[in-house]
Amino acid sequence: MGNRLLVYQALWAMDRLIAPEASVAEKFDRVLEAGFEGMAIDLGALTMEQAEATVPHFVRTGLAGGLTAFPTSVEGLRPALLLAHRIAAPFVVVIGQEMPIGLSDMVPVIEGWLRVAEQEAMPIQFETHRNCITNDLFTTVQLLDAVPEMRLAADLSHYVVDREMPCPPPPALQNLITKVLERSDSLQGRVAARGQIQIALNFPQNAKWVALFREWWRQGFSAWLARHAGENSAMVFLCELGPPDYAITDAQGRELSDRWAEAALLAQWARAIWSEASGSQQEPALPARHRIVDLPTIDE
Repeated sequence: MGNRLLVYQALWAMDRLIAPEASVAEKFDRVLEAGFEGMAIDLGALTMEQAEATVPHFVRTGLAGGLTAFPTSVEGLRPALLLAHRIAAPFVVVIGQEMPIGLSDMVPVIEGWLRVAEQEAMPIQFETHRNCITNDLFTTVQLLDAVPEMRLAADLSHYVVDREMPCPPPPALQNLITKVLERSDSLQGRVAARGQIQIALNFPQNAKWVALFREWWRQGFSAWLARHAGENSAMVFLCELGPPDYAITDAQGRELSDRWAEAALLAQWARAIWSEASGSQQEPALPARHRIVDLPTIDE
């Protein structure tokens, strides 16, 4: 079969798409019908009891499982790992809420989470995320040097905002992003600008940021494929366009763009970029209303 891409949608990203709010069952059905391969649940948005209640929906729909955990201690990760087995998640994404200030104090925390993951036979990836142990790009790169077995889930939108990164980024920052991507075993789909965590994909003023992120995803896919050459493995790309306050709203609280259409567009882009990077068959086409074409390059 060879290496392949699995495109997930986040359950959190399904919130507030329609009124009245859809049920969890309806959200799973909609994701399945849209052609996503998996659904990711988030213990920052759900209680453990609510997360447990999704297990039958994974069984019913056959969607692949994904799980993001927010452990506040080393042992606090273990329940999420056990749940991940129940939804057949290939790994758990960790947004670690134990956050020492010094690098030397961070290392044993990371190693502790890795030890618990090994005990429970569930791989973990540390998400590049604000307000957690990987909050800062500079510190995360140092952690990668200090803990060689540490793997990442790259959501680069957080580091664009964290560093108020210009577009295109200067070489020093791009070099750090490259180091992150070389250690990333999954990617997350959201486009940010230097002052906004989630921007509309089809606004002309955002085209340079879209082009930058698409290039980063291409770089991430290529690095992953080089590491897994000749294997039969799967890489996950998670579409994760959050509801407000992530989504920008107008004076009446209405979102400025259609997150569901944008999720479909992210899926299309991810599959097309993967096809280019891997030389595999072209991705399925989406309806024309979901396409954005003739994007400028980063340097424009």
